[in-house]
Amino acid sequence: MAQAATTQERSPTLAIQPDGERLLIVFDGAWTTRAITDQDQALADAEVNGCKRVRLSLAGVEALDTTGAWLVYRTSRGFEQQGIEVEVTGADPSHSGLIETVAAHDQPCPAPPPETNALIDLVAYTGRETMEVFAECGRLINFLGHTVSALLRALFNPRSIRVVMLVSHMERAGINALPIVGLISFLIGVVLAYQGADQLARFGAQIFTVNLVGYGVLREMGILLTAIIVAGRSGSAFTAQIGTMKVNEEIDALRTLGLDPMDVLVLPRVLALVLVMPLLTFYADIMGLFGGAVMANIELDISFYQFARQLNTAVPIESFIVGMVKAPIFAFIIAMVGCYEGLKVSRSAESVGERTTAAVVKSIFLVIVLDALASVFFSVIGI
Repeated sequence: MAQAATTQERSPTLAIQPDGERLLIVFDGAWTTRAITDQDQALADAEVNGCKRVRLSLAGVEALDTTGAWLVYRTSRGFEQQGIEVEVTGADPSHSGLIETVAAHDQPCPAPPPETNALIDLVAYTGRETMEVFAECGRLINFLGHTVSALLRALFNPRSIRVVMLVSHMERAGINALPIVGLISFLIGVVLAYQGADQLARFGAQIFTVNLVGYGVLREMGILLTAIIVAGRSGSAFTAQIGTMKVNEEIDALRTLGLDPMDVLVLPRVLALVLVMPLLTFYADIMGLFGGAVMANIELDISFYQFARQLNTAVPIESFIVGMVKAPIFAFIIAMVGCYEGLKVSRSAESVGERTTAAVVKSIFLVIVLDALASVFFSVIGI
């Protein structure tokens, strides 16, 4: 943008010549960064002395770079802000273009942010986040309605269910999850039996360790741990899969083909998880009881037969039913939230990670809240 300097360029000079009601300012020589330091202050201190017009003459300027152009523009703008008419004459076309470019990029400095009170900021932030939580609850309930509508359509038209996709998701969410679900449940049974035996031994009631393991695994720990594992494993996978399709515009392609993403993407995943969650819960219960029986045999010398007999006597079938009733409800919540967050993904890979994290957090939170409410409800009705 600047013209190259040559060895023949003269040092910049500035002449301020009052002429009646007009002030003439003559620029001469090379007005480049290396040479105009001494002239900067003189140009800034130029006074009009009652003149109503100012003429800037650039006919003698041999070279001009962005610094020189800025000084010319700054001088012209300063006089105009005082209500004085300014005229720039004699400028080379390239110099005029450089001055216009500098003027076009002149942006006012942003105003400093106003000083605020930390307490007020905290209250405002809390209010905004609270309103966002309520808004998110409304959007989630709206998606719940769409999901139930899709399920009802499938109920009245079973042929619309994509069986291949359904079986595929059942395999991924169910069969492939057996190792981790079984291992975690077995270890939880071991922990419950060991901790229970250690505490009950003080009262000589080690046999009631079986009661503790039975109630804990069948009513709460089996279904709750299974739901948390599935939320972190399958729920996040649902979000990542649908979110990646959103980024790749595959969902837009489905709509272009006249296909509803609720029927193609959401419904098979929800049905698959609802069908496999009771089976996973039953498997988790068996593994949890087995872990408790193993630890009871090692720690308390209670045989497997004694464990099974005490379990049958102390733990009613209702405790098993309570855990199984929660399974499809938790599965529906996990699958719905996973698909909902996947459809919220924007056109970036970063958004996929954010929505996946949100899906896991929301799913686990809702599962624990529902589990607490269910525990209170079953306790009130005496089950």
